[in-house]
Formats: sequence, C-alpha cells, structure tokens
Amino acid sequence: MPGTLFLIPNTLGPTDAQPGALNHVLPGQVQAITAQLGYFVAENAKTARAFLKLVAIDHPLARPLQEIRIAELNVNTPPAALSALLEPLLAGEDAGLVSEAGVPAVADPGADLVRLAHQHGIAVRPLVGPSSLLLAVMASGLNGQSFAFNGYLPTDAAARAKRIRELEARSRAEKQTQLLIETPYRNGQMLEALAATLQPGTLVCVATDLSLASESVRTLTAAKWKAQLAAGKAPDFHKKPTVFLFLGQ
Repeated sequence: MPGTLFLIPNTLGPTDAQPGALNHVLPGQVQAITAQLGYFVAENAKTARAFLKLVAIDHPLARPLQEIRIAELNVNTPPAALSALLEPLLAGEDAGLVSEAGVPAVADPGADLVRLAHQHGIAVRPLVGPSSLLLAVMASGLNGQSFAFNGYLPTDAAARAKRIRELEARSRAEKQTQLLIETPYRNGQMLEALAATLQPGTLVCVATDLSLASESVRTLTAAKWKAQLAAGKAPDFHKKPTVFLFLGQ
C-alpha cells in the first residue's frame, strides 16, 4: 500500500531557533507529523534542513537530521524526474512536500508532484499553515468572495501595463479581487506601475512580511498611492515578500 504525501506548510520568513518559535504559525499536530517523517521533497535541501531543525527543537523524538533524506524539486527539475521522487511513497513510506515559504503546491513547482501522486493512487494530505495569499485577502478589505491569483506580471513596462488594464477590467466587471506577486527587489516598480495604470478609484492593497514581526498591510485607492509615491512615502517593502491586490470600483 502506498504511503501518504503530506503537504507541509513552512514559515513565511526567518524564524528564531528557539523553543516554541513555530507555534504562532504551525499547529502542534503539523509539527508532530513533520517530526516523524524520514523523507522529504523540497525546493532547496539546505533551507528544508533549517526548517526541520526548528521542528526538532520542540520534538525530542524527531529523527536526527543526518537520517532524513531530502530530494529537491524546483523550477530546474525536468518532468521526467518526478516519478523517481515518488518511489519511496510507492514502496509504502510516508513523505513530506515542503515549500520554501508558505503552503506547498500553490505558486510552487510541487503542484506537478501532487498531480502525479494522484495519478498513482497516493493519498495526499494538506496540512494547516500560513498562506500569504489568503492572509492578504483576509487583511485587505477587498472582495474575499471572489478573487484570482495571477502570479507574476510581465517585466516589460508596456506589456505589464497592458496586463494590469486587462485585470482591472475583469475586476470591475466581475467585482473580483486580483492578486499578484513580484520579485521582492522589484516591489517598488510594481506599485508604481499599479498607481500609474489603474483608475484613480481602484482599491490597491500592499501586504508585506505577512505573519512576521515586520508585517504591514495597507489599502488605499490608486490615486492615493500615486500621491504617496510622489511625496516619497513608499512602503518599507524593498526586498521583502509582498502580495499586491486590487479591486476595480
């Protein structure tokens, strides 16, 4: 009988290596399950070990790190290599899929492995943990009844502006909140593009470092963001993970 593929949430940012450090974002049951597993699939083995080290601090019976096997799955993993990642599960061993941050398989290459697991009849069990996208929707004050995640927009300025206008038209017509992310060092460029391209009354939320001590969430109209930027009052979000949301009025 195949093992179970546990989808294990990670923190959304740096966490102090001390007892109880994970408790504010990960339920105890999630930590306990993670501590028992001996095989993981992760985007980066080094950062996955750092996460598992945090889990082990509160679980003295956790497996020693040197006994844990970690296989990597990232944007450079060829599709032909996915089947090999499932071999331990097909042999009956439980495994954990861990993202670099937040929940795995959402805006994450792990989705391909999850789909293949279903094709092989492997049970998939998602575990509770922080999702920057849902946290951002919750805190934005925008429409949480209908929303869409659009990932990254084009880096070319003209193509990006065109895409923003398309999404705004959809947002206004369907009353649907639009979510997107950007490489953290380009956060400033993204907010400038949104403020310059969106209609003045469109609501724009900038949610940064969610669940961390430096967390910041602010919703203003595009016109007010444009004025803030013109006055040199940009958010403190350079190189910080940020979710952008907007809702056409």
